[in-house]
Amino acid sequence: MKTLSKLCFILVGFAFASCQWSVKTKEDKVVFKDTLRYSTDGLITFPVTLPGQPANHKDTVVKASYVVFDGQPRLNDSIMQKLSGIFTNGNADIKYLHNTSKFLLAYADYLKKHPGWIVSAYAKVLMQDSSITTLEVSGYTYQGGAHGSSGTYFINWNTKANKSITLNDLFIDGYADKLKAVAERIFRKDEKLSDTASLARDYFFKDNKFALNDNFSVTPIGLKFIYNQYEIKPYAAGITELFIPYSQIKTLLRPNSVVGKFIK
Repeated sequence: MKTLSKLCFILVGFAFASCQWSVKTKEDKVVFKDTLRYSTDGLITFPVTLPGQPANHKDTVVKASYVVFDGQPRLNDSIMQKLSGIFTNGNADIKYLHNTSKFLLAYADYLKKHPGWIVSAYAKVLMQDSSITTLEVSGYTYQGGAHGSSGTYFINWNTKANKSITLNDLFIDGYADKLKAVAERIFRKDEKLSDTASLARDYFFKDNKFALNDNFSVTPIGLKFIYNQYEIKPYAAGITELFIPYSQIKTLLRPNSVVGKFIK
């Protein structure tokens, strides 16, 4: 698994680094005044001839589309790290990013043993204003078996501070238990559970106690959290969304945070 993880990262890194791949360039996105300007490299594909196929037969086994921000190296690095982490189960390692020779050798060997492997990913902008840029980063991998796996993650970027936005940046000190209580109340309502119903049978929470993760996106009306496949439910249940309106947590939010302007 460790070798495969390294291989996956090399694969994604090569997608971003190699000019030999097929890249369909799109025009710059039109964004609002005072927001960061970005472009998209469109769809990047890596066609190969799989074992047993004619030499002129190509299968696309890699797809990656992502945005690139003008003059924002830290944000661009965060996007690439998040994309790469999808294919390495969260263990992204930047040193493999441009090692194309290792990639070619490892990938060729892997295809001989595991034909049919597919990976795809994208990073897109969900929201922009003068102080916040929110992106969705999502990917799918198929490495054999009954089904593939997918994941959706977010980057919330403070454009003025040039850094990622964390929950600690948004909430006052000592917020964790109170935020979790609000989140659990919403979760139980969404799942049609009573206040005292056990979480042991249908969910994967540690010690059967509700927990809020840090995979969230900032929106103008609240915070959207996502639990990915297998995180708290079986694969067949897919992802679970949990939306917390600002109106229910406004006493916990820092008044000078980047979401303060959304609070009424």
